[in-house]
Parts: sequence; structure tokens; C-alpha cells
Amino acid sequence: MQRRNFIKGTAAAAILGTGGYKTLAKGIIQESKKKDLLIPARLKPGDTIGLVAPGSFITENELKESVQNLEELGFKVAYSKNILARSGYLGGTDKQRADDVNNMFERKDINGIFCARGGYGCARILPILDYGKIEKNPKVIIGYSDITALLYGIYSQTGLVCYHGPVGISTFNEFSVYNMENVLMQPSASFAMISKPDKEDDELYKIYPIRSGIAKGELVGGNLSIVVSLIGTKYDIDTTGKIVFLEDVGEEPYRIDRMLTQMIEAGKFDNAAGIALGVFKHCRVKKENPSFKTSFNLREVLFDRLYKLGVPVIYGLSFGHIENKFTLPFGIKAKLDVTNQTLTLLEKAVL
Repeated sequence: MQRRNFIKGTAAAAILGTGGYKTLAKGIIQESKKKDLLIPARLKPGDTIGLVAPGSFITENELKESVQNLEELGFKVAYSKNILARSGYLGGTDKQRADDVNNMFERKDINGIFCARGGYGCARILPILDYGKIEKNPKVIIGYSDITALLYGIYSQTGLVCYHGPVGISTFNEFSVYNMENVLMQPSASFAMISKPDKEDDELYKIYPIRSGIAKGELVGGNLSIVVSLIGTKYDIDTTGKIVFLEDVGEEPYRIDRMLTQMIEAGKFDNAAGIALGVFKHCRVKKENPSFKTSFNLREVLFDRLYKLGVPVIYGLSFGHIENKFTLPFGIKAKLDVTNQTLTLLEKAVL
């Protein structure tokens, strides 16, 4: 299945400059969407998964844990040449990490790619990935946190549907496996994702509406800090008509405020269909040495920044740095129902 977003009208065409970029009203430079949507083949038991570490390094124990997790799902595992390489906080040099990703896409014996962990470093390899090779060899690639940058880069440059979901060292519990299998292995034309909070007695894990309503649109998003860091780069993604999903971890409320404000002032929500927020784990005011003597809490920040946008917004869905994880596909049509607290895929996310 292929889709193409054509530029409509002479006014829109007039804002296109050389290199395929457009200048938004807010002055942000963003690449125009030109690529057809590429949907990869579904994963099957017995498939070989390529394991890579495109961000921070992993330990030998984390490698063993990742391999065991994937084998227990019924997959064979082949890990990249530089999987245990280290360069400071990175999993090897930029070239080593990019080479590993490129190689896994090129290898014919690899059916899908899992990232072992996030951390930091994916944005550094975006300029040296071989997008032509990736586009010619579409396959499932999945991860979250810093992997958001990798997913943004691949999706924006190739149109390949990428998946925000577990990494190799994640907790593959019944909930996460069920949701992953129904997206990547046993797809249906409609799949309703119903959240299951990790904790019932923690405010940060509670599901609550910020603005009621129903939104339909393609999914795109990931870790808020990473999404914001890509604004103004050619890897940024047009959010027009999209359901934007966001999560974060370990950020004080004022920092969440700052990042959401940047998205607002960059026009990223101007024409969005809706906003689905996951769990913002540990995003609370510090008990010791807080940045300010008085503060807003996370809920107050989210209502202040997002309610006035006028689109459906919900907080607390099952994705983020938590155990119970959805698998969310970039570019696939979905419906967000705030009242019923559901996010439903409206088409198959794999072939």
C-alpha cells in the first residue's frame, strides 16, 4: 500500500525552496513530505531479528538479556558486529553504529531490527545512514526513548513505517507482548489499544483527559525531548493532521513546560488532529534542591499548555519508560478516543 501527500495549491507550492524544504509560518525550516509510505513485512515465529545499539553502549549482560528476551518470543537473533563497542557513553563511533544499522537493513537473512537500548547518540548517526539502502530493504525497526531520533530519521527520509515500542532490555510482560504481536505479527484492520497503568497509586501513572473529543489521523511522535531536538532539522516530521504521541522521563515540570512551549511556538500543534500522552515517569518537582521554591506540577503544566489548543488530548496511555508498553507505528492511521481512553489502529501496520 502506498500513499503520497501532494502539495496542493499555488500558495503552498510557492513556499517550497531548493532542496525540498518549506518555511513554516513560525519561521521553522521543515522538510516537505515527499516519500510514499513503505509498510514492511510482518514478523513471524522463527524469523531472524537483527540486534543493534545505535545510541549508548550495552554491557555483555544486557546483550545476553536482549537475546534471551527475543528468543523467548520465538525469534532467532543475530547481533551487529559492533554491538559491544564503546566510545565514551556511545555504543562505538558514529560510523560503527551507522554501519551496523545499514548492514542490518541490507542483510537478506534479517527479517526485522530491534534496538537493544536507547540512551543517547541516535541523532549523531542520522546524516551517515544509507537511506537509499534502507528504502530498498524495508523491514520492521523498533525501539523508544533516544531511538525516537532514529525512527524520525528513517521515516522522514524513506517513508518506512517505524515502530515506537520495546527495546531488547525492556520488560516483555504479557501486556507488552500482546500489543506488540497484534501490531507486528498478527495485524488486523482495526486494533484497539487499551491502557493498563503500571501503578494505581501514583499520580504520574493515572489516565486523565485534558480535552475531550475524538481525533483521527496518522500516528507520529516519541520521546518529547528528542522530538523537540529535531525541530528545525531535515529529519523533523510534518504533524499536519497527525495524532502526535509524546512521553518523557526524569524531567521537572518546568522543563516539560519549556519543551511543549517550543513545540507550540514552532507550530507543531497548529494543525495536529490530537495529542496522546504516555506516562511521563519521574517528571515531578524535586523533593531536594528543587529548581524553584514554588512550582506547577506536571498535570497543571499539561492543562495550561495543551487544553487551549482545541484538539483532543489525553494523558497516561501505556507507552513510555514503563513496563506496560504499546507498540505505536509511525504513519499508520489511528483514532484517539479521549472519553473511552482508547487508541485504535485503523489499518494494518505490517503487510
